[in-house]
Order: sequence, then C-alpha cells, then structure tokens
Amino acid sequence: MFSIGDFAAFGQVSARMLRHYDALGLLRPAVVDEVTGYRFYSADQFRRLNRIVALKDLGFSLQQVGEIVDAKLSAEELRGMLRLRQAQLEDDLARSTARLTSVEARLRLIEREGHMPTDDVVLKHIAPTRVAELSAISPSYDGEDIGPVLQPLFGQLFERLGAAGVHPSGNSIAYYEAADGETVRVHAAVPVNSETAKDLDVLELAEITQAATIVHKGDMMEADRSMQTLAKWIEDNGYRSHGYAREVNLEFDPDNPANWVHEFQIAVTKPN
Repeated sequence: MFSIGDFAAFGQVSARMLRHYDALGLLRPAVVDEVTGYRFYSADQFRRLNRIVALKDLGFSLQQVGEIVDAKLSAEELRGMLRLRQAQLEDDLARSTARLTSVEARLRLIEREGHMPTDDVVLKHIAPTRVAELSAISPSYDGEDIGPVLQPLFGQLFERLGAAGVHPSGNSIAYYEAADGETVRVHAAVPVNSETAKDLDVLELAEITQAATIVHKGDMMEADRSMQTLAKWIEDNGYRSHGYAREVNLEFDPDNPANWVHEFQIAVTKPN
C-alpha cells in the first residue's frame, strides 16, 4: 500500500488532485485509516488513475471521465477513443495555428497601410486554356474555409492525372465561383493537351479579355497583401472588377510556403 504522497509521486499527479478525485468519487483510496483519516492506495489503482489523467488531458470533463472509466471499457476500446480525441485536438491545434498565422499576416498588412505601391500590377489578356479539373463547395471564401477544400482537391487531381497517363501542360490554377448563399465552388485545375481524362472534368477555361494581375511571393496566408494592392490599383485607375481572382501557381515548394509564387488574375472593365 502507498500513502497518498507516495502514490501521487509514482502516478505523477499532486496529492491535492487525488483528494479532489476522491471527493468526486472518481478514485477512492483503497483504505482510509479510521483513526488518522490517512488515505492509502494500491498499485492496482494506477490503472484507473492512468485512464482518468489521459481522458482529462484530452479535454473530457471530469463528469465525462467518470462515466467513461465506470463503463469498464477494454484497453483497445479506450485506445480507440483516445486516438479519436487526439485527432480532434490535433485538428483544433492546426486550425488555431492557421488562425494565428492569419492574424500575424493581417497585422503586417495594417502596418503597411498607406505604403502599398501598385506599380507591380500589370494589365493583360488571358487566353482560353483547356484544363482538367476537380471542384467542390467551400462554406465561404474565407481562407480558413478555402484551404481545407482546395488542398485535397489538388492532391486528388494529380493522382488521377497520373492514373490516366495525362501530363500537365502548364501551371496549376485555382479559381472560384459564387454558389448558394456565402458558399463558393472551388476549382483545382491544370492545363492539359488531352481532350479527356478519366474521372476528371476537361473543359476550356474562358479567356479574360482584360485582367489586372500581380505576382504574389510567399505564403497564401498573406494573399490579402497582394489582393489589396490589386484593389487599390483597380480603384485608382478607374476600373471595375468582376468575380473572384484566379490563382496561377508559378513556383511551389512543398516544404516551405514562404517560397511559393502565384500570379493573381482578376477580370476588370473600364466603365464608359
């Protein structure tokens, strides 16, 4: 038998926490001295303690923890539950990290306000292009919504191109169309010479008679910087924009988004 202090040390928890678990009925001592009130624990109780701590650290409430450990799940069932919860927390962490990166990018954009040169904007004609593509719906045009939809689409696109024996003939393109409400149809496309490609849509991406374009260097989380430069040029030069910008991938570094290079192309007209 172990005193509460020794059991806490071996279990790497505090004696205070063990008293709290006792009060909640989560982990009762094996023996309580009737005279002194001292608590004593057995080595067998580490099994229950390990489950309590693991579940609590994965974000379950203590009430949920009690219900789970009292259900006497097998080690395999508990392991599956913990792995699922671990995956959820990892997804939450990834989203929080992406949100932090977005905030940092927005702060840098604020710092650049009033100092955004527009001489990098080029007006050009974009010829029609035959592309193979896949598309899906994003809840909104927000970067946090677009990325999780677009990235898997490109992975599937290149996998299917390889399976069909079709080789890209140009740089990959992302483009967007308004759908219902705030939703957006996201297109992952790549130019091809083939008329067909199994399990892919092959179509002609329409020309843009006049496109205001800018080359964006760096992570797409900082795309707002270049998009707002485009917007300023469009307004300053008396143009009107139409739809969403196309994103042509010029350079892609799978290991470092800071090395990415894209050209943004947005259709514009000049009112009479």
